[in-house]
Amino acid sequence: MAQTRTVREGILFGMGNPLLDISAEVTPEYVAKYELKADNAILAEEKHLPIYEELVKNYEVEYIAGGATQNSMRVTQWMLGAKENPQSVSYLGCIGDDTFGKKLTQCSRENGVWVDYLLDPKVGTGTCACLITGKSRSLVANLAAANHYKKEHLLQPQNWARVEMADYYYISGFFLTVSPDSMLAVAEHAANKKKLFMTNLSAPFISQFFKEPQMKVMPYVDILFGNETEAEAFSESQGFGTKDRKEIALKAAALAKVTDQPRVVIITQGKDPVIIAKNGTVTEHPVPAIPEDSIVDTNGAGDAFVGGFLSQLVQGKPLEKCIDGGNYTAGTIIQRSGCTFPAQPDFK
Repeated sequence: MAQTRTVREGILFGMGNPLLDISAEVTPEYVAKYELKADNAILAEEKHLPIYEELVKNYEVEYIAGGATQNSMRVTQWMLGAKENPQSVSYLGCIGDDTFGKKLTQCSRENGVWVDYLLDPKVGTGTCACLITGKSRSLVANLAAANHYKKEHLLQPQNWARVEMADYYYISGFFLTVSPDSMLAVAEHAANKKKLFMTNLSAPFISQFFKEPQMKVMPYVDILFGNETEAEAFSESQGFGTKDRKEIALKAAALAKVTDQPRVVIITQGKDPVIIAKNGTVTEHPVPAIPEDSIVDTNGAGDAFVGGFLSQLVQGKPLEKCIDGGNYTAGTIIQRSGCTFPAQPDFK
């Protein structure tokens, strides 16, 4: 994977659930009221729907462009330079024809990302309630329009051209709940053209309730990301019979694959070392310490890690440098509110 290359337009392609994050600091009691867990992500059920209005009405909220893959794409483009390398990153998803959708489009384009959203006139743009308690966050996603993405949109000439243009593909596991056939089409293209396809375990509920589509895509996955709780949930759903994260990473890396490119599995563990499994061996990569009083919230840290990693990968940097990029962006994002970043990166 390590072969220095020049960044160019469209080198990275992503697809996912574009959401507008509605972020607010709340009390632990409010989180408990809706039976939510800290540092977890779920899809909204009927009982959670009042949250969005309550946040806007009762709390000081911040609106931030969100959705896991979109966050990663924005961070990658930020690291590559919105002005120096505009539209290096392409992104597809579905939004509503409304104010929230316009905000999302404006934000992504300002970040330099090439976007083409499928507009659903009947359904509002998806939102994600980000409930911040201290340093933790609980995410409740109401996919709305994001849930209505159609493969036909991907296959439109201008969009499939971006697929063909790319050498790297990242689609988070959350998209398995929406359009697994779109995800599979991109994965198959990547395999046929010997390009790199990547995904994320994303949340425990994906492994628990979307195991079938997840395992249809898995043979195409060249790099698999996940955090400690997601890895443990994946191990349980796969019957690995272990909670040892290094062992989980090795077993996930050894799952059946359609190409001879060895799968790399990367498990983040917050401030603990990043676990990397490849070619039957496990290594650990340290995470630079961030002072506790500098952490604002951990919302978007995992997405930011992927974005930083991808920004180095598309430049052909070695795996260790990609991990450094991921640690840098995750460390930057947790010192700010939501998945936001300063004007310029200072990554060396």
